[in-house]
Amino acid sequence: MGLFGNRNKSNSFFNRLSILYGKCKQGNVKITMNNCFNKIGLIGKYGNPQVAETVHELGMLLQKRGCDIMLEHATGQLLSTQDLPCASLDEIGRNCDLTIIVGGDGTLLAVARTLVEYDIPILGVNLGRLGFLVDISPDDMEERINEILDGEYEEEHRILLNAEVQHKDSPPSESDAFNDVVVHKWEVARMIETETWVNGRFLNSMRSDGLIVSTPTGSTAYALSGGGPIIEPGVNAILIVPICPHSMSYRPIVVSGDSEIEILVKENMHSHAQVTCDGQINLGLVSGDKILIRKKDKYIRLIHPRQHNHFEILRAKMHWGEHS
Repeated sequence: MGLFGNRNKSNSFFNRLSILYGKCKQGNVKITMNNCFNKIGLIGKYGNPQVAETVHELGMLLQKRGCDIMLEHATGQLLSTQDLPCASLDEIGRNCDLTIIVGGDGTLLAVARTLVEYDIPILGVNLGRLGFLVDISPDDMEERINEILDGEYEEEHRILLNAEVQHKDSPPSESDAFNDVVVHKWEVARMIETETWVNGRFLNSMRSDGLIVSTPTGSTAYALSGGGPIIEPGVNAILIVPICPHSMSYRPIVVSGDSEIEILVKENMHSHAQVTCDGQINLGLVSGDKILIRKKDKYIRLIHPRQHNHFEILRAKMHWGEHS
């Protein structure tokens, strides 16, 4: 028996290979390169026609690599000419092995809350402003995408929060948050009163404009504006930041990421508050309602180019070390 086993089987194998090669030369068979990701969903910033050119270029690049592409429905409508199949976010989550976001951090936040259920990795091309999460520039998109498809990338897992509002007179409402869950006053120039508990232990009672409960990812967002610390994304932690508290003694506090945080909006005829997740999802809230916030049991998978450096991004985005 030779290297390939039975000679007749070997001849049959080489005959099929010869036929396949002939079809490829005639253009009858698509040649697929050895990519780490082969079925890719493309999602652009909703309703922004400026992403169309980048999405088109990205689609051509991926097709050149032999990838199968699914365009998110709204993204497909932004392209004047395209012959790629369109799909919903759920269909992309079920069928693709990578999703590429073209837009800003806000676009990625919205998509991540849906796709986390499908355990699909997410990569971002930055057409926004800061770009903490979407870290590929359109200028070097071709080089970075080729590297990633060749297997030269880093994968990072980040936590999300789940917020559940327990209403007194109606069924509970809930939402996930990648950045933060914010309990805040609504349209009324009055403070709200809250009680906060961590793992069943009383933390404080406070009058303020609200509370920010943030993931490490969200520590560079609203929580930072509220005076909170920057937390490295991989840390298993939750950050609680008061918004304009009616006392100088209240300060941000960091607790374990496995903690359960309970916030009670105290009953007050003047209280008018709501819960907002990632600045995008609003949950109704009345006095006496209780908010339970805990880490979600699934992680967001982010794909970064090789040698991704979070501290380098911080220096660039925060303009640290620059002299005026």
